[in-house]
Amino acid sequence: MALATPPAPAAEPATVTVEEARLDRAAPQEILRRSGFASLAPEFAEALARADSFAAAERTVGRYGSGLWRRAVDRAQGRGEAGGDLSRDDDRPLYWSRLALTRELRTWQPGFTITEEGRTRLLDRLERSSRGQDSIRYPAGKGVKRILLTGFDPFTLDRDTRISNPSGATALALDGTWLRTSDGSLARVETAVFPVRWQDFADGTVERTLCPHLPEVDLFTTVSQGRPGRFDIERTNGAWRGGFPDNENLSRTGTVPVSAPATQPQWTSTTLPYAAITAASTGRFPVYDNTSVTELPAGSDTPVVRPGGPTPGSAARAGGGGNYLSNEIAYRATLLRDRLGLTDLPGGHVHTPVLQFGPGNTDPATGTVTDAEFVRNRLDIIAQVRAIVAVAAVAR
Repeated sequence: MALATPPAPAAEPATVTVEEARLDRAAPQEILRRSGFASLAPEFAEALARADSFAAAERTVGRYGSGLWRRAVDRAQGRGEAGGDLSRDDDRPLYWSRLALTRELRTWQPGFTITEEGRTRLLDRLERSSRGQDSIRYPAGKGVKRILLTGFDPFTLDRDTRISNPSGATALALDGTWLRTSDGSLARVETAVFPVRWQDFADGTVERTLCPHLPEVDLFTTVSQGRPGRFDIERTNGAWRGGFPDNENLSRTGTVPVSAPATQPQWTSTTLPYAAITAASTGRFPVYDNTSVTELPAGSDTPVVRPGGPTPGSAARAGGGGNYLSNEIAYRATLLRDRLGLTDLPGGHVHTPVLQFGPGNTDPATGTVTDAEFVRNRLDIIAQVRAIVAVAAVAR
């Protein structure tokens, strides 16, 4: 007699993650309250409680995840109610709301059996849909340029939970928008936001999101927050993780993990029109063509900074954008471009200035969650990224 396969064990509700635990601090709660997003998690919890099957739960997760992304985009672009006095350009309501939803889902105890694999599947659905990763759509037909832009979540939140990430704010401001370029053509921009977590990158979230779309776009750029007071077009990206802690306070050091590591290059290069971008007047921040890298020269184990780029046979220790996840997304995106045979496709990485609070509001313990200078800086960065993209769309 054949033995029956035992049922998969039910998943125990997980404890909250390091990221989710920060939700209980004062600044995230104020951000949610002042943006009108505070009610989303309780509503989501009630909807989950009504789900009487995995399929029903999956529909609920998809609806709330995509709804959160659309609500954040609409708020950033001036559609609908602001929901509070927090400026519309703010990316933080999306970030903290997503964590509030994932915490509810992670600790949810349904009235039916759910496996650990099933809960993971639901969490993945929520992550992807609330980041715009599964809603990238371009219009059909000729005469329209297609641009793909990515941003990041806030990070270094144990230093200051008030932090915003201008790259994520830019993604919200530009998603689904049209640009009129200097040559008179129209360009459609689609965006997505990525987590600041080493493991998600190792699991292939970048490739899974970008691979279906790179063959159809005319330009792509990954964007992240970089250095104070300046933009950088990063010329070279390195295949090295430097270990700086991520949003889960985890460190990873070593070669960037990708498929087919035997054919993995140490370096990839931008194909963005850096000369045209740096020569253009795009905003109040200077824009630099950054060619510097840190390498282990061939036959050496001592790191050397090379202002002019890597030397033949060297091993990467930092790209122009460093050795954190901003460098890694640029490396992964440009490696994917090359592996898809799209070597003429303009693409690379843009580092924005660090988003700074105004004078007198720099102490996380006593400062406010926003101020006029903070908002001005973010709006100026968003506008300058838009201008940089418009320049890149017509320069080859």
